[in-house]
Amino acid sequence: MTENNYRPVDTRYEAGMKYRRAGHSGIQLPEISLGLWHNFGDVDTLSESRRKLHHAFDCGITHFDLANNYGPSPGSAEETFGYVMKHSFASYRDELFISTKAGHDMWPGPYGTWGSRKSLMASLDQSLRRMNLDYVDIFYSHRYDPYTPLEETMQTLVDIVRQGKALYVGISKYPLEEAQKAYDYLKSHDVHCLLYQGRYNLLDRKVEETGILKQVAENATGFIAFSPLAQGLLSGRYLDGIPATSRIARGGFLKQEALTEDVMHKVRALNEVARRRGQTLAEMALAWLLKDDLVTSVIVGVSSVEQLDDNFKALRNTAFSVEEQDEIEKILTSVAK
Repeated sequence: MTENNYRPVDTRYEAGMKYRRAGHSGIQLPEISLGLWHNFGDVDTLSESRRKLHHAFDCGITHFDLANNYGPSPGSAEETFGYVMKHSFASYRDELFISTKAGHDMWPGPYGTWGSRKSLMASLDQSLRRMNLDYVDIFYSHRYDPYTPLEETMQTLVDIVRQGKALYVGISKYPLEEAQKAYDYLKSHDVHCLLYQGRYNLLDRKVEETGILKQVAENATGFIAFSPLAQGLLSGRYLDGIPATSRIARGGFLKQEALTEDVMHKVRALNEVARRRGQTLAEMALAWLLKDDLVTSVIVGVSSVEQLDDNFKALRNTAFSVEEQDEIEKILTSVAK
């Protein structure tokens, strides 16, 4: 028994979670993964963060997605996870798939950002200490660095695997041409790119339009989607205005300017499709991403256990008829009048 008296339920792999293989690898990820971008920092209550992490694992979520600068404040999400790792998850480490990333601003000076060897190596060492881990399951280059030779960034990922600090590596938000160079470099050095992490949702389909999804499949890599609810636009919270507790009202990353007439026209029409399917808008938005095998896993961020349970409901129906897909496509390509 651990310090916090946590023991996962014996039925955690019978709770309805499904798993998908990441590209042509041996790794299977839960269809829904838990992201710690927000709601797990030092501005949040540790007991509630711990409760959400426990509940996620009890429900079959084995993949927890972090980055060096997640919080707020930067680094504090990893510290929160590290506390739970030490006091709750230590005995279950081999059941977990834990990711972290580096590439965005983390500490002052020229080495606390982008993708140099010095920055990536130092950042991962810091992350491992914060999370009480000897290694992560996957380490990402969090964004393409136009100032550092791609070969330097990719060789650093290769060396991180060779050193045993990460079992796998991935890339996030890379443009098409640079992503292919990354795949090729890693492959030529016998390190496969396990995952591409990109923004993907009903309102943002750039990974389709630019060919990223097609390229991912051609390189036998998995694709993991973040921002599946468009930072809340597809959560259903804004159908009748801006709630006082919403991200927009609190002045977060989602701005009021995002609620354009065109966006709200699409959101309300999508909500009607979801209603006919017997789903909430959020459930349908998640299900839509999982309707075929292009997406390995969807990363959700939650503020409560109840919200996590609501997200799980999406897995009950991820099938879309041809008519539903055609109607959704028509909505997404329409313009508000």
